[in-house]
Amino acid sequence: MTKVKICGLKCENDIDYVNELMPDYVGFVFAKSKRQVDKFKAKQLIEKLDKKIKKVGVFLNRPLSELNEIAEFCELDIVQLHGDEPAEYCNQVNHNVWKAFRIKTAEDMKHIHQYDIKGCLLDTYVKDAYGGTGEVFNWDVASHISKENFVILAGGLKEDNIEKAIQTVRPQVVDVSSGVETDGYKDFEKMKRFIERVRKLND
Repeated sequence: MTKVKICGLKCENDIDYVNELMPDYVGFVFAKSKRQVDKFKAKQLIEKLDKKIKKVGVFLNRPLSELNEIAEFCELDIVQLHGDEPAEYCNQVNHNVWKAFRIKTAEDMKHIHQYDIKGCLLDTYVKDAYGGTGEVFNWDVASHISKENFVILAGGLKEDNIEKAIQTVRPQVVDVSSGVETDGYKDFEKMKRFIERVRKLND
């Protein structure tokens, strides 16, 4: 059963869309990004979010005390770390952790076992970028990892490649952002079709 995360919510329209479509997770980006929100905006949006949807905060190399304070303030369910955070840092986060690993070859996945985390997020390696690039990596290198790990698959997912992505990697969660946007804004119809396609594969 593959679940859906819609990442990069930043306005009330986005909340209206997800409350209607009910993905399993939504993401709020606290890292430098065109989708970045501060903790006050995120909290305001979260207060309008359906309580059944889990809230994920996306962080990048943030001082630990700041991260824990934001996660607490926004009542996040999961903290998603996209930077160079070591295992010791992850162990001191006061919430469940998903750690992102940027993948180019199978070699890039060898570090996963060093972390004691709730989920490993596989994203595409792009030089000088920590996610959000909308680019796909070679899913074949990750085809066995979900047997032993809770896998969140990200990186360039959209309606027309999601079936192949799920069949190849068998992730527990698929994470989409730019793939359900038009001109930088979340697109209700794209979100609807993406979620429907994933759920149809689960039937």
